[in-house]
Formats: sequence, C-alpha cells, structure tokens
Amino acid sequence: MSAPRILPAGPLRITPLPAPPRGTWRVPGSKSITNRALLLAALADGESRLENVLQSDDTRHMREGLEALGIEVVELDATTWIVRGGRARLRPPARTLFVGNSGTTVRFLTALAALVPGEVTLAGDAHMAKRPIQDLVDALRALGVEVDCPTGCPPLTVRGGSLPGGRITMRGDRSSQYLSAMLMAGGLAAAPLEIVIDGTLVSRPYVGITERMVADFGGRIEAGNGRFVVTPTGGYRARTYVIEPDASAASYPFALAAASGGEILVPDLGPDALQGDVAFADVLARAGAHVERTPAGTRVAGRRLRGVDEDMHHISDTVMTLAAIAPLADGPTMIRNVANIRIKETDRLAATVAELRRLGQFVEHGDDWLRIEPRPIVPAVVRCYSDHRMAMSFAILGAVREGVAIEDPACVAKTYPGFWDDLGALYDAQGAPRDW
Repeated sequence: MSAPRILPAGPLRITPLPAPPRGTWRVPGSKSITNRALLLAALADGESRLENVLQSDDTRHMREGLEALGIEVVELDATTWIVRGGRARLRPPARTLFVGNSGTTVRFLTALAALVPGEVTLAGDAHMAKRPIQDLVDALRALGVEVDCPTGCPPLTVRGGSLPGGRITMRGDRSSQYLSAMLMAGGLAAAPLEIVIDGTLVSRPYVGITERMVADFGGRIEAGNGRFVVTPTGGYRARTYVIEPDASAASYPFALAAASGGEILVPDLGPDALQGDVAFADVLARAGAHVERTPAGTRVAGRRLRGVDEDMHHISDTVMTLAAIAPLADGPTMIRNVANIRIKETDRLAATVAELRRLGQFVEHGDDWLRIEPRPIVPAVVRCYSDHRMAMSFAILGAVREGVAIEDPACVAKTYPGFWDDLGALYDAQGAPRDW
C-alpha cells in the first residue's frame, strides 16, 4: 500500500470529472469488521491472522489500546496482522487509553475492560467527550462492574477482573455498538448473559455482523424476540480471518457512478457481504441506477437520478452520501428515521442540513428526518466538523458539479486514509487536472 498523498493546507477544491467515470474502485477493509476482529482475536487463546485489515485512525486506536492491555499485535504487512491473544494476557494499562474520536474503540474496550484485573481509564478528544456512553455504563453496572463516568460521556474508568453473567435490559434506539460490545465481552463472562432490548434496535445489521463474527471465533449467541443470550464457551478460538471491503466506504464510488452516469465496480463486495450498508446500492437502484451483484463484487451504473423517500434507520452511515448527491436528483429526496446520527462524530443531521443550505439547497428537517429540494449549487466551502463522512460525501458532489471545496480533507484518515488517492485515480485515468 502506498502512502496517502500529502494534501494541501486549507480547503481542497474539487473540480468535476470531465466525463462519467468507468472502472474499478477497490475500497479498503471494513472498519467495523477490523475492530471487531481485533477484539475477538485479542480474547482468543493463541495466534490469529487478520487479512485485509484497514489501516486508519480508528483501527490504530483499537490496536494501541489492546497492546496497552497486554495483547501482542505484529504487522506482517500493511493489511496483514498477527494477533497473539488470550484472557491470561490482559493486564491493567500503565496509562490512560486514548481513543481519539473512535466510537467502536471506546465502546468495545469499555466492555473488554470488565475482564481486565485492575483499573482501566479511557479518554478521547474533545468530540469524544460529547459522545454518550451512559447506556453501556448502565449495562455494566447492572452486572456489578464498577464504572466511574461522571458526565455520561468519556472519560470513564472501569475497575474489572470479572464480567458476571445475568439478565439486563439495554435501550436499543441510540447505538447498536453498546450491544455489540456486551455480546463480544460476554463470551468470557462468568455465567450466561441475557440482554433484553428496550424499544427498536438501531442499526440491526451491525449486530448481525457481531453475531456472525462471534460464531466464527467459536462463541455462541442466541437471538430472538428482542433478546440476546450469550453462552460462555470457555474462550474464543484463534483463527485466520479475512476482512471484507468496507461497505460504508463503498457508498462513495457507488454514489459517484449513480450521480455522474458512470459505471463503477467495487470488487469483493458481493451478495454474501456481511455488512448491512451494502443495501445503499438498493437505495441507488430505487433512485434510478442499475445495480448488479455478482461474486466478483457490486457494480453500479448511473442513469437519470430521481428523488427517493427512504427510511435509513439501519444504514445510517450512508445518510450523508445520499444527501450529498440529492441536489443532482430531478425531485425531492426524503430521508427518515435517522435520529441516531445525531450522536455520531458530530450531529450529522444538523451538519448535513447546514452544509446543503450553504450550497444553496432548500432543506427542511426535524428531529429524525430531512427533506432536500434540489436547487442550483451555490459555490461554497463545505465544513467537515472533524467528520470523515462529511468530507467524503460532499467530495462526490464536487466530482460531478462545480463549486464544491472541502474544508478539512485530512479528516478522512479516521476510516479511509487513501480516499483522495482512490478518487484521484479516476481523474488520472481521464487525464484530468486536480488539486491534490
């Protein structure tokens, strides 16, 4: 893997491609799967080999946190890591674990910390200090784990050593990562763990990823009727695990093809993909694109883009991708049931509304919805709010229409450090100039 291109200081102007792009866009490994695989391999006795690992800020924070807790990670190459794990390796860290603004890292490591014999403190950046974690704290406390979390957001301290089993109730409407954290740590609980979900579970496909991966590493989860039961099996099994491409990242090439009239194949993300965000391609199909899934990958070909009315509750990481290309549709776009995006890296609903309006669009919104009526684009610098998905989503709009600049292009490093190189390759294929 080549090093990502050095970006210019200040806003990055995106010039439109001179022709609809056609070709292949190979996205990196899934962040969600990489961080789950790292945690499960850390808890598995022996040596696991992880292939197609994503190298990003979020996965770096997870790796460094696990290493500080006694797990050994060896990098064979940029995308192949050896993890030497097991519960016996876990020890209290010598320092506070810094998680940046990585939600998966802080939530997964908080649950794992219950198994560490001693005190674990986790803290992040200024944005993380505003991201709620009280639901997970309450779940651990209900099982008898001692947790200090004065504000309901990081920093927090866990005093662990054992994760008791038992029956608890967790809210389901804010983040599925709280549940996933408990399901993975629960494989090493002292007794069976039953979790009852109060309300509708947000982002259910991500919990499905957790269930399948726990089974792949030898764990046992039974689910049904709003409840999950984790039966400890004596520990996870070390193994070789290949991480599939990131479906959320694939939304950007898919959206570019749909919005431009081009045709782009994302390899190795086919009909058997684990990640629910592959359903974004179905949203594009309803918006007029042609979508073809084969074992080789998913191909999207653009046609006339039309407005759609979509409930995106379960694929909320792709909300901004759809919203960013909505100005190019021939009618309004309605996005519903997405209140949970307000507690991501930023308040994504408010941020998306603000930047679309900055670009001249007519946008209405409520607590869990937004509606976009296309208008001519007013040239503007799109603010990113330190949110990688704001930068990548609106870059796609800029690749199709004049007038878009990205305030903080480097923030894509959180999950996709090579994004600008991969987008730039489409410009290079057409001999088109670009400012990065």
